[in-house]
Amino acid sequence: MKNNDKEVKRDRPWLMRTYSGHSSAKASNELYRTNLAKGQTGLSVAFDLPTQTGYDADHPLARGEVGKVGVPIGHIGDMETLFDQIPLDKMNTSMTINATAAWLLSLYIAAAERQGVSPDQLQGTTQNDIVKEYLSRGTYIFPPAPSVRLTTDIISYTVHQIPKWNPTNVCSYHLQEAGATPTQELAYALSTAIAVLDAIRETGQVDASAFANMVGRTSFFVNAGIRFIEECCKMRAFVRMWDRIAKDRYGVEDPKLRRFRYGIQVNSLGLTEPQPENNVQRIVLEMLAVTLSKNARARAIQLPAWNEALGLPRPWDQQWALRMQQVLALETDLLEYGDILDGSPIIEAKVQELVQGAEKEMRRVREEGGMVQAVETGYVKRQLVTSHTARMRTIESGDLNIIGVNCFTETAESPLTSGTDSGIMKVDAAAELEQIERLKAFRAGRNDADVEAALDNLKDTARGGENIMESSIRCAHAGVTTGEWSNVLRNIFGEYRAPTGIDISAQSMGRSDTVELLRERTRRTGEDLGRPLKILVGKPGLDGHSNGAEQIAVKARDVGFEVVYEGIRLTPEQIVKAAEEEGVHLIGLSVLSGSHLELVDDALKRLAKLGLSELPVIVGGIVPVEDEQNLKAQGVAAVYTPKDSDMNLIMADLVNIIREHNGLKRFEDAA
Repeated sequence: MKNNDKEVKRDRPWLMRTYSGHSSAKASNELYRTNLAKGQTGLSVAFDLPTQTGYDADHPLARGEVGKVGVPIGHIGDMETLFDQIPLDKMNTSMTINATAAWLLSLYIAAAERQGVSPDQLQGTTQNDIVKEYLSRGTYIFPPAPSVRLTTDIISYTVHQIPKWNPTNVCSYHLQEAGATPTQELAYALSTAIAVLDAIRETGQVDASAFANMVGRTSFFVNAGIRFIEECCKMRAFVRMWDRIAKDRYGVEDPKLRRFRYGIQVNSLGLTEPQPENNVQRIVLEMLAVTLSKNARARAIQLPAWNEALGLPRPWDQQWALRMQQVLALETDLLEYGDILDGSPIIEAKVQELVQGAEKEMRRVREEGGMVQAVETGYVKRQLVTSHTARMRTIESGDLNIIGVNCFTETAESPLTSGTDSGIMKVDAAAELEQIERLKAFRAGRNDADVEAALDNLKDTARGGENIMESSIRCAHAGVTTGEWSNVLRNIFGEYRAPTGIDISAQSMGRSDTVELLRERTRRTGEDLGRPLKILVGKPGLDGHSNGAEQIAVKARDVGFEVVYEGIRLTPEQIVKAAEEEGVHLIGLSVLSGSHLELVDDALKRLAKLGLSELPVIVGGIVPVEDEQNLKAQGVAAVYTPKDSDMNLIMADLVNIIREHNGLKRFEDAA
């Protein structure tokens, strides 16, 4: 290829992945092999919520969650099936796993060994960033201190045994989805990396000669939003700041080991349910943010499918996302040039602004005692909820335009969603029962003495403070299940409930007349009923994506409701009991994992047993149209999905739903 009459050497493309997994290990294996045949160059494994939170498929908390948002992996047999006919010595595998990262990596190592592959041949990444789980996705299990210990155990083990592995993938992706500004994303991700590296240094498991290599294996997983110039500058700021931290704090002299190594997924939360075809251009523009600047270019990219705001993407949708990457990398001239942004005064000024803002916020985190302590005190969570609240208010006011949501909402019906499948894939309802049957058969066929001996060894290791990996790999080979491994550590480390962050002072922005009207209606309805209006916001099941629930809770308080919100991962039984004890006027259930039918049905039956059938229940989440009709037929008063972005209208609805269920006349005029 020639450019200006000179031979041009193109840069190598980044690793191309799709984040995928569903139903069962067998179905996911077939999907992986299909995607690899289409030109995908790495795997990114999505695990289901029971696997992420350490439960077997037959645990009561796993009901309705098995195989919904990823692949269920309960034991070594599942892991072997997942990678059947995929040679692990040649594959680069990324695993989005945190609380149970040590266990899933142990299963991966054991599966490789059964393929005849030595651990030192393995290449890939474990996300292994537990800190952001307390702030965003919510798949933590244990308190921060033992969780950080597990994180450092993985990193220390891989440095010695799996030198090509990226043992931690500090993940700012979900921080942005939880509301982080670019400045906060920089500050909290880099503060997390510092916390982890400092913790490893304190353990003494990695000697000084190997520490620089460990810093060099530290990678990041970053989000790119639609403001792609700002996002591009954010990546250049990451490169600059990480280089400085690696050199000044950790004494890394080799520039290659100071390189900011990151993978990317563009902003799934920014995809819209209304006019979902617009998501295609959003994805492409966001991909440009992490590829334009050569010196800050992503090493691996996975793109969401256009329809992820609607439900689970089909194989064809994932192929489309892969083709977007391939067109950019292989058809355009992007990879033929140096860094086209070098020397731009506008870019440099924005990078400096981001660096200075991030350094200021990092100093604030240090004042809290460091990132782990700032999580425990609730400081970082409050900052994220505040930022997210501010963003939601700008959408409500129209100061932030979202095409198809709060402007240009007129549209013809999309042919992409008009088919018999509504444009998404549905997990077979039988998949959960089949996984449970496979689990029972696996348990029946293993050597119980080997299992008990392996679990006893795990207990001794956990209590004694030794590195958890060798005993976990032994458990994997012995046939220990995901739930059994986690239960041992639960009994030793205990469980944890993170701060919710909703105890902020909500500031109404824009449309203050509407907010005042809503406050008056809430007050008047409370007077009509003899006490202030109280609602319960509950997150049943294992879904830890709490952003929507938090925003509803903050907004409801802003307009005058008393709000009961106890965070994530509650059983329907716990939610119903709290509703009874608190005497609430309405229950709001938030479910984004696809398990809404099972969990809502359970909650409604429990309300009926207590004689509370008349207590109105609303549901929020990613709910297909046919499921919405099903829920309303069961008695759910209202269903809200991502298309319902106007919080003021939702609050007006809640007041009217409570009035109707108590025999009061609706407020007819719109809020």
